Formats: sequence, C-alpha cells, structure tokens
Amino acid sequence: MRFDELDSKLRVYETAYDFSVPPNIYLVARIDGRSFTRLTKEKHPFDRPFDERFRDMMVETTKHLMQCGFKIVYGYTESDEISLLFDFHEDAFSRKPRKYNSILAGEASAKFSLLLGDIGAFDCRISQLPRPEDVINYFRWRHEDAHRNSLNAHCYWMLREQGKSSAEATKAISGKSVAFKNQLLFENGVNFNNIPAWQKRGVGLYWTNSEKTGWNPVKQEETVTTRKTIAVDLDLPMGAQYNRFVASLVNK
Repeated sequence: MRFDELDSKLRVYETAYDFSVPPNIYLVARIDGRSFTRLTKEKHPFDRPFDERFRDMMVETTKHLMQCGFKIVYGYTESDEISLLFDFHEDAFSRKPRKYNSILAGEASAKFSLLLGDIGAFDCRISQLPRPEDVINYFRWRHEDAHRNSLNAHCYWMLREQGKSSAEATKAISGKSVAFKNQLLFENGVNFNNIPAWQKRGVGLYWTNSEKTGWNPVKQEETVTTRKTIAVDLDLPMGAQYNRFVASLVNK
C-alpha cells in the first residue's frame, strides 16, 4: 500500500473525535503539575510551606506559556498549577482543544524541567466558558482555592514542626473552620494576615506597556519606544476588587 493510501486510511483514527470550540466562547486552560507532591517533597525538598524558588519557577513557566504562540491575556499561578485566559478572538489551530492541551502541557513540562534540572510533567484541560461572569468566577474559584490551601499548609507544617506526625497534623485541622485555623496559627505566633500576599492569593501575570529609551544613530538622539511586557503581580487584590480586576482583562 502506498504512503498516500496509508495516510488517508489511518489519519482518520487520529482525528475522528476532533472538534473545534465555536467562536464567542471564552477559553481557559488549567495546567497542573503531575505527581508534584513527590517531586517537591522527596526528590527536591523545597522550603515548607512555601518556597520562593518554586514560586519563581512557576512564574517563569507561566511567562513562557504566555509567549509560546497563543494570545494569552492573563496568567495565574498558585501552588503547582497555572491558569491561562485566552484572547476572546484566539483561533489558533482552529480552536481544537486537543491541540491546546497537548501543546501547553508539553511546553509547560519542558520549561519547568529546564528550570528544575529534573523532569517535571504537567497535564492540561480546557474550560469553555460562555459568559464573562463565568470567566470571573473561574479565576475567583482558583483565587479562593489558593487562600484555602495556604491556610491549611501553614497550619499543617506548623504542627509538623511541633513534632506531630503527618496523620496527626492532618487530623488536627480536618473539618475545622477558617476561624479555628487562624486562631491556631495566632496562638503559635503566626498572624495569617501578615503572611505575604502571593502565598495566600497566588500570582497574576498580564501584559502591560513599558517604555524603553534607546539611541537613534541616524538622528543622533535618544528615542523612546513602547513595547509590551509581562507584569508579575505578587499582591493581587481580594474579593470584589479581584472580580473587577479580572473583568477589566476579560473586557479588553
């Protein structure tokens, strides 16, 4: 059988279940670390509960994804996950989720592995959101998840440092209220309100215009040019203010 015949006969098995997301639907990708608990606890023991080196690796990975061929208007990272909001009119690869998932998972895995010096793998899934308020709610969801995880992590590792086993520390905070956990930290000298914002709210990345001064050798004068750069926000707002912040990016 000739190549052309093989190609037409077998390629259909790759594309039989392909579909494209219709226009006027917002696309958000969530890229998650695979088996990162083992990777960051056993193979590479980062500081607990949070490590600036790991944070910076995730930020650099997010930056890379925002510049790897898709139009991304907002990147958000907390813990070992990254969320990306695509431009409303993005139509790369005919808006096929299969392509978005495979490319973003591969790019994230490659970039993070280079930064870590070891294999760090990610998976990816695409959310198709019909309304701007769904996009706002999505990022508010991940924002709230960051806060919950941060509070639990600070309580858990404080108890571990006091000699509790993993099971004992988990049991001590399981099912307990936010007020209980805040009080537990406070009684042990930790005011959760004073913990760095990025640990509680994650990190936001978005495009901004910046000016750069250069030299025009023809006119023999300084020139100022404007270019787009990625801003990294370690102090994201909370609550309704965060909703408005995300809304301003959705409506650009």
